Amino acid sequence: MTTTENVTTEGFTPAPGSAGALKMVSNHAKFEFGLILRNGEQILLTLIIPLAAMVGLNFVSGIDLGTDDRIQVIVPGTIALAILATAFASQAISTGFDRRYGVIKLLGTTPLSRGRLLASRILAILAVEFVQIVLILILGIALGWRAHGNALNALIFIVLGTISLTALALLLAGTLRAEATLAVANAVFLLLMFVGGVMIPLTNAPAWMASFAGSLPSGALGEGLRAAMGSGAFDGSAALVLVLWGVIGSLLTIKFFKWE
Repeated sequence: MTTTENVTTEGFTPAPGSAGALKMVSNHAKFEFGLILRNGEQILLTLIIPLAAMVGLNFVSGIDLGTDDRIQVIVPGTIALAILATAFASQAISTGFDRRYGVIKLLGTTPLSRGRLLASRILAILAVEFVQIVLILILGIALGWRAHGNALNALIFIVLGTISLTALALLLAGTLRAEATLAVANAVFLLLMFVGGVMIPLTNAPAWMASFAGSLPSGALGEGLRAAMGSGAFDGSAALVLVLWGVIGSLLTIKFFKWE
């Protein structure tokens, strides 16, 4: 009796790659979520920076946010900054070094395609962001923030922003060397943090900054969240910007991402 016959007799028939796409994505998302949680210093970094910016903007009145009730504008901006840090900067850097050390190459030998890798990363990042957003809202309440607006619209922008920024992060990490990814990701994060329309409403930003940031995923995410968590309105133009970045980033990632 052959080895295969023995295995079959015991009730197990090997069927590599037979799992459905959704199951593959969900299983790998759980794996990715666990890896992110084990990297505690990275989680702290992606949370401490937004929280520090949140507290600083609340007590430093030198920057005009267009309202005396500053915390109502600062909280959605802080959520946008946390998404930028987690979905873009952190994800680009970690993926870049995963490629360098051969982790991504091993994933390339499995049935997990580039598209499924992207989808699983997005799900894992959304789970991390949920924890971060809860902590941001708790601190916001302590600083006087009051919940109002439209939660569904806010959720839509959180998902769209995460998709577009994660796709761009994987595109960056999947085409550049790890050291270049580290430098570029940090530089882009700092640039978008200060002039990307994340924390400061574009209506109160200088004209050059408003026109620059309005076409970027960071500015669209910030504006969309401020509208959803403020008046409750759905910013259709901001959503369109995020959809376009998400589609373009995803297609380019699926086409050009290199496993090693």
